[in-house]
Amino acid sequence: MKIIRLQERLDLIDLAIDLFWEQWGSGENFMLYEDCIRQSLKNEDELPLFYILLVEDEIIGTYALLRNDMNSRQDLCPWLACLYVHPDHRGRKIGKQLLSHAIEETGRIGYDALHLATDLDGYYERYGWKQEGKAFGITGESINVYTKAT
Repeated sequence: MKIIRLQERLDLIDLAIDLFWEQWGSGENFMLYEDCIRQSLKNEDELPLFYILLVEDEIIGTYALLRNDMNSRQDLCPWLACLYVHPDHRGRKIGKQLLSHAIEETGRIGYDALHLATDLDGYYERYGWKQEGKAFGITGESINVYTKAT
């Protein structure tokens, strides 16, 4: 298993775009994901950054570091988004590995903390994330905001 920035495997770009969109997108926003990911390939250490977890050449996990996660807390940056582990590989602490890698990468590129917005209760707390309040999403829903220092 190896976590890499998507730029390191340009041969997997189309597959990765499809995976990110299938897990987090909707029928109307494929171009949002495709354009964002393709534009990110120009960045060395600037946001947004997209990461994949590979077992051989199979993508079994993902995450992204973003400038914002389309919520009301525009004062916070960067954001963890698109954390995903393929169902066949869940229960093996792969999510924990991806979260740890995200914290390391966030510090490496010069940020003191990483933020995320979620409606999950109990998952991120297990890995040392602290709830820091609420944000509001683009449809007006309330979302928990978590933070972890790098």
